[in-house]
Amino acid sequence: MESMLFTCPSSTAAIKPNSLPPTSTNHNHHHHPLFFRTHLTKQQQQGPGGVRCCASKMEAKEAKLWGGRFEKGVTDAVEKFTESISYDKDLYKHDIMGSRAHATMLNKQGLMSSSDLDSIVKGLDQIEKQIENGEFVWRRDREDVHMNIEAALTDLIGEPAKKLHTARSRNDQVSTDFRLWCRDAIDTIHARIKYLQVALVSLAKENDGVIVPGYTHLQRAQPVLLQHHILAYVEMLERDAGRLLDCRARLNFCPLGACALAGTGLPIDRIMTSDALGFTAPMRNSMDAVSDRDFVLELLSANSITAVHLSRLGEEWVLWASEEFGFITPSDSVSTGSSIMPQKKNPDPMELVRGKSARVIGDLMTLLTLCKGLPLAYNRDLQEDKEPVFDSVKTIIGMLEVSAEFAENITFNLDRIQKTLPAGHLDATTLADYLVHKGLPFRTGHDIVGRAVALCVYKSCQLQDLSLDEFRTINPVFDQGVYDYLGVENSVKKFSSHGSTGSECVADQLKTWISKLNLEGQYKN
Repeated sequence: MESMLFTCPSSTAAIKPNSLPPTSTNHNHHHHPLFFRTHLTKQQQQGPGGVRCCASKMEAKEAKLWGGRFEKGVTDAVEKFTESISYDKDLYKHDIMGSRAHATMLNKQGLMSSSDLDSIVKGLDQIEKQIENGEFVWRRDREDVHMNIEAALTDLIGEPAKKLHTARSRNDQVSTDFRLWCRDAIDTIHARIKYLQVALVSLAKENDGVIVPGYTHLQRAQPVLLQHHILAYVEMLERDAGRLLDCRARLNFCPLGACALAGTGLPIDRIMTSDALGFTAPMRNSMDAVSDRDFVLELLSANSITAVHLSRLGEEWVLWASEEFGFITPSDSVSTGSSIMPQKKNPDPMELVRGKSARVIGDLMTLLTLCKGLPLAYNRDLQEDKEPVFDSVKTIIGMLEVSAEFAENITFNLDRIQKTLPAGHLDATTLADYLVHKGLPFRTGHDIVGRAVALCVYKSCQLQDLSLDEFRTINPVFDQGVYDYLGVENSVKKFSSHGSTGSECVADQLKTWISKLNLEGQYKN
């Protein structure tokens, strides 16, 4: 799957850069911006005495498969600018898959003979093998993956190949290929999300009972179990996985047979091709079928939200690995050094996770902008949808993989964490809850605890260090039971609401995730 999606065949050398197009000489162009380059080129082509050197015989351009109504071929500049084979060749497997299904349907409907079908299928199999072995020559003059494969098939088997495009346009063909590619990409990303969830749940399981400061506004707020903190990211990833599955369900409708935009008068069976390709059903409206890119926008939106979640995780781990926090130590295998500062050990993978989220979000912005002004139905602008999607998918997979590796290669510095816990009066809110239990309104309790904290700041001590007499000077409601609510350990024990950081609640959360991720065999106890 991964090589199919993201590894380009090695035969890209067949795509060669072109020179500038010839400049017209039937008007005075000496002041044209291109004149100086054109004039220089002419000088370089001439030999001594101004006589033009004989150029080597140029390879004749192949007639376009769509070239019947044209008298002239496109210029080199136009050909170079409009080609997409340099990147859409990544769709080759799905293009061949669609062609097999289409040819089989044409045969069943009496639009293609069985012998022609056999020739086409064998030819496509041979082309697919050539591509996977790096032996296929991708030609820029054949524009895109569809024309490259069809023209190569014609070279291979002759006339039967010319029947393959019956009742099919590149408009519905590329939409079909792209949906199939995105469907596979979603399955790959989904698997990577699950792997990261497993890594995080394992990390949580290894750190049972560890308390860390919880933050709001990046200021110390309340004590939380480290497991609770880690499982928050597992929850985010679960929503990410759900968005992908929702997207997969909506994209899984087949455009094939919609043709250019209006369908066809030939007796095709769109349900047959839809079923053969694993789609839910054919798309209902042919104009929507060839022009819709909602599935791409939705995939890139899901990727962007996942990237934001990973960026947040990356930011926290970069902070926690700093001397200022010192909560985690990444192993050498997921760290890098400095070219000038010998002492440095940098959590670079997570910094790049944070940084690469920008390009994933940028890919989404590119597609939104691309699609915002397009009239029905297909427009060539949509050729530009491939590269941002390929980049987004490749990047998010890399981010997920390296985040999982980082999670598997960090150690929490428990002594350092423990020493930092007294700072910040993390048990203040629990003390306010104590006063509620004593019958005071919460706002009154909030004010009383605020005054107790002010006293602690003045004395440079913690709430649990105040004597009962000192508490009673603030309010006589306090009794000896107040000390059962003070200190981070007591504070954590008092949390009991569903989804809270209380020990029993977090144990239930962890048990749920071990079950959802099928880790019971790994954690039998």
